[in-house]
Amino acid sequence: MRFVIVTGISGAGKSTALKFLEDAQYFCVDNLPILLLEKFASMTLSMNSEEIRNVALGVDVRSGQQLGDLEEILKKMRKQGYQYEILFLDASDEVLIKRYKESRRNHPLAPDGRVDEGIRLERRRLEFLRNQADYIINTSRMLTRELRKEIVRIFVDNQDFRSLVVSVVSFGFKYGIPSDADLVFDVRFLPNPYYIDELRHLTGEDQAVFDYVMGASAATEFADKLEDMVKFLIPHYMNEGKNSLVIGIGCTGGKHRSVTLARELFHRLASDADYGLRIEHRDLQKDTLRKKNQE
Repeated sequence: MRFVIVTGISGAGKSTALKFLEDAQYFCVDNLPILLLEKFASMTLSMNSEEIRNVALGVDVRSGQQLGDLEEILKKMRKQGYQYEILFLDASDEVLIKRYKESRRNHPLAPDGRVDEGIRLERRRLEFLRNQADYIINTSRMLTRELRKEIVRIFVDNQDFRSLVVSVVSFGFKYGIPSDADLVFDVRFLPNPYYIDELRHLTGEDQAVFDYVMGASAATEFADKLEDMVKFLIPHYMNEGKNSLVIGIGCTGGKHRSVTLARELFHRLASDADYGLRIEHRDLQKDTLRKKNQE
């Protein structure tokens, strides 16, 4: 039986992760009083039931003052031989604030105040859980289906946890640099398909544009050097415990050159990646949407 404690920053996806585990036939309990945790673990881990094979327990700041007792309770459980795993869901402050605004919810630690202050306080209170976590999943750039895939991979298929998720993000400088980018590369020095009539309306996802951009010797040389540097950096980031790396590749509008180079880097990294890898074209359709709004 697997006993998983699901926790994390409010708004990062804890409830969603619990729902996915429930779909995977985990017996799920959310917000159990902390003082009952040891008794609950003892009862479930000693059960030999066909109905309850795995257990997931949601814990967060709603536990209030009892949260202060959790660290000692977990230490005691570990000494007594209880086997448990901690899954910690996290996201950047900017993404969390945006999610709260979109859902029009109040932060549990700042019901009448600013969301950012609630997040800051919550991070401090949950720091000990993050430090002890077996799995940290940063959902800042994850789609719901991507989170589900990661949950299933770890807790159903029992595959090795990829502690680092690398996001390759194409963007347009005229729309701003991604605020969460760790590495930013400017490919505006490459030949621009925008000035080729038959390519202007296409994007870097079209083969004609891809071939045009990568046909330049500077593009292949840049891709070689970028691949070499990124593959050098990733193991060092992993050793430092980094769980999310966002690589931004930008051109003027985020439609042609940046998309092409993002695709090329993603393909090169995917060939032997032992970490999570995803690609996103942030501004691919923005020019089209802007023209429609102007009409």
